[in-house]
Amino acid sequence: MCHSAAVQVAVVGAGVSGLVAAWWLLREDTAAQVSVLEAGPAVGGRLGLGDLGGNGVDAGADAVSATPAVVGLLADLGLAERVVAPALVARRLLLSGRLRVLPAATVAGVPADLDALSRAGLLSRPGLARARLDAVLPTRADVGDVSVGRFVAARMGREVADRMVAPVLGERYAGDLHRLSLAAALPELAAARAHGEAPGDAARRLLRSPDLAGDGWPRQLSLVDGLGRLPEALATAVRSAGAQVRTRTTVRGLARTGEGRWRLEIGPAPRPQFLDVDGVVLAVPAAVAARLLRAVEPAAAALLDTVEAASVSVVTLAYRRKDLAAGSLSAAGHLVVPAPGVPVRAVGYASRRWAWLGAALPDLELLRVSLGRHGEQALLQRDDADLVDLAATHVADTLGAAARPADGAVFRWGGALPQYTVGHPARARRVHGLLSGRGGLVLCGAALDGVGIDACLASGRSAATRLLASRAGGTPLA
Repeated sequence: MCHSAAVQVAVVGAGVSGLVAAWWLLREDTAAQVSVLEAGPAVGGRLGLGDLGGNGVDAGADAVSATPAVVGLLADLGLAERVVAPALVARRLLLSGRLRVLPAATVAGVPADLDALSRAGLLSRPGLARARLDAVLPTRADVGDVSVGRFVAARMGREVADRMVAPVLGERYAGDLHRLSLAAALPELAAARAHGEAPGDAARRLLRSPDLAGDGWPRQLSLVDGLGRLPEALATAVRSAGAQVRTRTTVRGLARTGEGRWRLEIGPAPRPQFLDVDGVVLAVPAAVAARLLRAVEPAAAALLDTVEAASVSVVTLAYRRKDLAAGSLSAAGHLVVPAPGVPVRAVGYASRRWAWLGAALPDLELLRVSLGRHGEQALLQRDDADLVDLAATHVADTLGAAARPADGAVFRWGGALPQYTVGHPARARRVHGLLSGRGGLVLCGAALDGVGIDACLASGRSAATRLLASRAGGTPLA
């Protein structure tokens, strides 16, 4: 390919990872010709707005970590004035049928202050004594990956692992703490372990670090009218920069052409259409990426086939404010300690957490109930009414709702949360390495690089940089 020609790139997937990849491709190479191809009816992937009684509500995530990259992107998109911090940040924990305050001095549930933990009543006396051993147990530097559960239980005991860390990471991954990779899920604690630092010491050090974005930014933020507005703002910016964004466009196949370019099959199966490009960004779930790569990079496809995923749902319930006891929502929400037969992972008190939402719906309380864990796909096959009933029963039992919710909406996310099992970072490096040798083919997003929105944004930018670097460095994309 002649370097003076405009590079043509197809981004497969219009979640935030793919949209950010397109955004950075166009910022770094204004002559690039970019097409974003999305199989679904709208952009956003797991991030977007849904409808509850005529009101727009976040159907997926409603907050993002305030990293410098996130803050910078929001400013670039003209959204800085719509950024809001949570009005409440403290959370509670449902343990043995009782709601207890989760101490603020924790990092992903790992306690930094055992005296505060003792006052919270989250551990038994033997469990608290076991947690205190972390300060005296010998440490050693170890870079080998282990499960989060194994690491925390070995240092601080099984109660800390199962009662505190499991519900925090359960909300994020909907998976099994004793299969989840420490290096992938909690890289800061993995780095501390690599240097022989005890988890309690690491938690105290991390809590002393400045806010993620500095300058007084909160650790998490959202947008007035919902974080789900971010994907459309990104899509608008990408279109304004000259890209095509096509929804309801499924990519069915990927192959090399005789000229060394990439050919995407994008039409309906009976009447296929083809798009030839110089570079491809795959911003899709692991299972979809594996299917597309099977013919062109089977080793990478085989590795992606090992990445399992959890299917989950968010049930948003609207209660009349008078039907919830005063003081019952005195936190940002509560987490649920995993237990057999308990499908609820967390409940967010949305209209208390976000002041704009409470002001917009002054007579209602909006609660977001997160349902489902890895291996519980059957739960999501139940109809909407059943899931609303299940969520409402949990709210009645835990928060004492005096009446049924006035309204409810169910948002389903099939295969939304990849399970980063032990060894995942090595798997991710291997996949990226295999694709780097294919010329103009990169992968980004939650499949390998992190489930948080901030991680997806970073992954999308990295994919754009890698794709363009080969061209700038004198190596053609194809």
